[in-house]
Amino acid sequence: MLKVSWCLFGVLFFSQLKAQKFSVSQGEVSFASHAELELIKASSNKLVGLIDVTTNHLVFKVNNQTFNGFNSGLQREHFNEKYLETEKFPACSFDGKIIEKVDFTTNGMYEVRVKGELDVHGQKQVRIIKGKLTIRDKTIFMETTFLVPLADHNISIPKIVSQKIATEIEVIVTATLLPVNGG
Repeated sequence: MLKVSWCLFGVLFFSQLKAQKFSVSQGEVSFASHAELELIKASSNKLVGLIDVTTNHLVFKVNNQTFNGFNSGLQREHFNEKYLETEKFPACSFDGKIIEKVDFTTNGMYEVRVKGELDVHGQKQVRIIKGKLTIRDKTIFMETTFLVPLADHNISIPKIVSQKIATEIEVIVTATLLPVNGG
């Protein structure tokens, strides 16, 4: 009887885990512009997001005005006013679905691709982004690095600063996700 009870408990526990949603408890988005004459870096630790492990659907968002670390205050001002126009477009987001099958009930590392819409500067582009998910004791660790071509998101660089701002921006996202209560 005890053996049957433990088996039943295991089935119930793992089915509950599969039905859960996981939300970002800690997350960071950083970017770098590797241009000919200048390196510009900034980051935000205000990433929010959610993964529904029953559907593999995920969504992440960051407020553009939370980025810090530029080479100067003027760079930050230009980032917000001229390039991302944060008053019109306050956030960047990604809404997609994990393509590969991931066993969220088993500790391990999974190389995945996620297909979805990347929304930057009000311009949505369908992208497939590669990343890594590490499952450890009911916690999901996520990391990815990808390039964002500015032209794809209607961000133009004036010729006068074209050697100081790259046409493709490297983006790095890391996040720790924990189960949502009642998920």
